[in-house]
Parts: sequence; C-alpha cells; structure tokens
Amino acid sequence: MANVNVVPKSQIEAMQTVPPYKVTHPRQILKVSSEDSIGSSIFKAAVNIILFCDKEADADDDSGWHVAGWIKESLGRALKDEPLLSGRLRRGEDGHGDLEIVSNDSGARLFEATIPITLLDFLALEDVEMAESQLVFWKDIDELIPQFSPLFYVQVTNFQCGGYSIGISCSLLFADVLIIDNFLQKWARIHRDIVSETKKLPTFYLPKLKAPSVNLNSLFPSTTRERLNQTVIYKISSTSEMVDSKENVALVCLEKTEKQLGAGNNKTSSEFALLVKESPKVMRAQNWKKEEIGKSDTENDGVIILKTSYLNDYMRINDVSFREGSKPAMVSYWIGTENGAVQTIAIPSYDKLGDPSHLNVIVTIPYENEIVN
Repeated sequence: MANVNVVPKSQIEAMQTVPPYKVTHPRQILKVSSEDSIGSSIFKAAVNIILFCDKEADADDDSGWHVAGWIKESLGRALKDEPLLSGRLRRGEDGHGDLEIVSNDSGARLFEATIPITLLDFLALEDVEMAESQLVFWKDIDELIPQFSPLFYVQVTNFQCGGYSIGISCSLLFADVLIIDNFLQKWARIHRDIVSETKKLPTFYLPKLKAPSVNLNSLFPSTTRERLNQTVIYKISSTSEMVDSKENVALVCLEKTEKQLGAGNNKTSSEFALLVKESPKVMRAQNWKKEEIGKSDTENDGVIILKTSYLNDYMRINDVSFREGSKPAMVSYWIGTENGAVQTIAIPSYDKLGDPSHLNVIVTIPYENEIVN
C-alpha cells in the first residue's frame, strides 16, 4: 500500500499535437470582447475533467498507451466539427486589434504520462484532490504571444497497475461547447466507433517507439489549478429583455449560489468574472464589482429558475466512456480558477425561430471557507 500522505508526481513521456481531421475552410472566428488583459484571471480559468479507468481483465489491448494512440485519431475527427477548440486566441489586425479565437488548425495538445502508484492507492490518497492536478494538463494563455497557446489539452496517464486516467482541460471560453453542446459525448462516441472497427494497434502507439531520455516535465510546465470550488448551473426562463441584461441575471444566480453553498459564512465575493455568449460569433469577457451592477433582490427579481443542476448532472460526465460497454470507475471534474476567483457564464439558448428560449447561467464559487472579498 502506498504512503497515503505522499502525493506522487506524474512523468510526461511524450507530447503530440492533434489537428482537425481535415483543413477547416472557411476559417471560423469567435470574437472575444474584453477590457481586461489576457493575463487576468478571467482568461486563466479552465474546465477540468478526469476519467479513471481500471484495466479490463485479460484485455491486452486495454491500456493508457492504446487509448492515447486512438485519441490521436478520434479527437482529430471530433475537432473537424468543432475546429475552434484546436484554434488559438490572437489579436486581429496584425496584432493590434481586438481579441479573437480563430480556427487555424494549430491543434490540441495530447500528453502521455506515467505515475508511480496504482490506481487504487491513488484514489486512497488523503490529499487526492490535490494529487488530481498531476493527471490533467493546463497551461495559461501567454499574455504576450497568445497565438502560440493551445486552448484544449488531453493527458492520458498510466498507473502501475495497468489502469489509466484520461485528463481533459479546456479554456473556459469554450464552456458552451464542452458543457452545453456535449462535445465529450460526441467525441467518445467517435472514439468507440474507431476502436470497434479497427482490430489492430493504433498508429501512434508509444511503446513501439523509443522512450525519450529527457525529463519532459521541465519542458512542459503545467499551471493546472486544484479543485477548490463548486459549480451550479441554472436554467432561466428567458425573455429578450432578460437576455439583454445578463449581468443582472448572473448576479442574481451568484448571490443565490452563495446563499445556498456558502451558508454560515458571511464573507462573500464582491467581485466576479462574467463570460457572456452574445452570439455564435461573439463572446464578452469582463470582471465586475457587484456595486457596479446594483444590488439584486433574489426574492423579487423576476428571474424564474426552471432548473438547477450541478456540473456532473448537466454534462452527464459519468456517461462518457471511451470503452464500449464500460464506464469509468470514477470521474472527477471542476472549473479551475486563479486564487479561487468567482466565475459566472451566461449562455442563451434560442428556439427554431431564433427567439430566446432560456438562459443557461453557470456559477463557480470556492467552497465555504474559500469565499473571499
């Protein structure tokens, strides 16, 4: 049994780039309107998901090495329909214009790693929530040269027992694609189809290649943030007027979340970051102070909450499986934010006529003892 007080370190064995399966044409562009710098906390947040998988008994072709090889192919095909995930954030007009994400096919990053512990011992660690950051890779967007920073990462980590984990991290700018549009389910389905149709080793299978002799951890430092917060998702009955005042609706949801999850703690956040999907082609990012919006009355604010759910329920993460007929042994998920920063995301949904049907508001706050001014 491993020492439950020691948090093990993962070792990166290889890194690959996964571009879309075919060239994106025409290029897609998502404009990001923001008064804050790329170095602010609003651009550093990421959605993190880890799928823990036991090794199937008597299955020689079930290992993290096999999974990573197939991911190189399946993710490329999935990105064909969501090419912005493999794009980059940049400034238009030769580096002097507004921020925008362009589907330039630069690709997502795929890491293969090992960790010196069995899966069972890892899950038994006293500081398992701290240790989980070893299983998912994230690197903050470079403020000076953002066009070189990936926005989507995958890390497949092999445990000593033959089990493995699939760690996925994605910029919060794509929360609508990952959370609302169920990208993970679509990608996992493509992955299962490829594996079931192809009865051979994946082309990109690391063990048949020469192992690197250098420590790649120093070349690829991660800034993954530990799981210190909780997320609630609200489905709001929406009108055109409400869609136009997303800041007020977000504040109502934030204060309701603080009241429910921060019970017994009078210290609540006075600032929060807000991401708003203004349209399929425009995202607005802004840091707000509550007093700049005005005090809300959560009892008489006119906001009708149709449904409240948590990240796992909304994304159906436990149903995501990269193996046919076998779900992960355990799933971990969180939105990592810098210094416990409070994040809210407002994503409107429209009916077939283009009219607003409801508003999805995603609120992430630190656990009770982490809420700060």
